[in-house]
Amino acid sequence: MGKPIIVGAVAYAARAVPIWEGMRDYFRLEGPAIDYVLYSNYDSQVQALLARQIDIAWNTNLAWVKAQYRTGATCRALAMRDVDARFTTVIVARPESGVTSLTDLRGKRVALGSADSAQAAILPLHFLHQAGLEPEKDCTLLRYDLDVGKHGDTGTSELEVLRALREGWADAGALGEATWNHQVAEGKADIQKVRPIWSSPGYCHCNFTVLADFPADRGQHWTDALLGMQYDNPRWRQLMDLEGLKRWIQPDSAILEGYQVLFDAVEKLGLARGWRI
Repeated sequence: MGKPIIVGAVAYAARAVPIWEGMRDYFRLEGPAIDYVLYSNYDSQVQALLARQIDIAWNTNLAWVKAQYRTGATCRALAMRDVDARFTTVIVARPESGVTSLTDLRGKRVALGSADSAQAAILPLHFLHQAGLEPEKDCTLLRYDLDVGKHGDTGTSELEVLRALREGWADAGALGEATWNHQVAEGKADIQKVRPIWSSPGYCHCNFTVLADFPADRGQHWTDALLGMQYDNPRWRQLMDLEGLKRWIQPDSAILEGYQVLFDAVEKLGLARGWRI
């Protein structure tokens, strides 16, 4: 038996351990064998990938962008969840705020999630710029910088955005559409009191990232095995539910274009100047 492939992931919630125990069990059966290392934050994980302490990193879109910046855009994406190929952000507002479009946010209180959350802070600011606003000047920004380092994965900051709207501290707020839909489905968001007024174009979220010199045949073997995980197999359904997908996909060049908007946002907002990894 050869050396296992080492996969890095961030322990953003307690379910990270059963997810990766399940992934290790799956690859033990399907091959190639893997082991995993959990990190407390994505900067540490990206640094571990660059230092070749891990072979594959389960990266957010921001972690992918950071890795690409550090490697001259030579990293490869092996696979992603079906939901990662078309992620969206929603702007939601209190009906009495009079906000029905992005331009109506001028002069309003706008709640944002964690500063390193692409869906709840970075991209919303970028989309406001595209709508002709200077959000730092034209809006009163309420920032909920919780769990910084985990790129919004915990969802905690997005729940604070909804709380700010519910309590009347904000007129509008930004969060991932997946979080919004989940809160509505569970009856935790009252659509009579807070409603979506805008949804973003689709963009990409997480992917499994490798460096350019990771052997292509080994990467394809691993990807083919992962794509073989079937939701209708009861042995793996709970694992896939924990990870929030129905199937794994191998991204092609067209899908990977879905990361460009985040690269644009990082450049527009000058975020890369402050990176330390």
